[in-house]
Amino acid sequence: MSHSEIIEKVNQFLVEEFEVEPEAITPDAILKDTLGLDSLDYIDLVVVIENNFGFKVKPEDFVGISTFQDFYEYINSKVGTKEPA
Repeated sequence: MSHSEIIEKVNQFLVEEFEVEPEAITPDAILKDTLGLDSLDYIDLVVVIENNFGFKVKPEDFVGISTFQDFYEYINSKVGTKEPA
């Protein structure tokens, strides 16, 4: 999965699951503020990530995640990417 495919997939499930406007999702936007996340929403987010990408998320993984770019990079580091040939 390429980095751009990860971004596309993440943005798609954020729009569907968290009812956020697609144009509000920019790399430098603050994840928590843009999605309006509270503690229960983080649980939902973890479940969606695990279901979409197939890896376990630990609560401490979110410590360094502030922006959407941080979020994309986190998922990228867990999934790994391969650039198209």
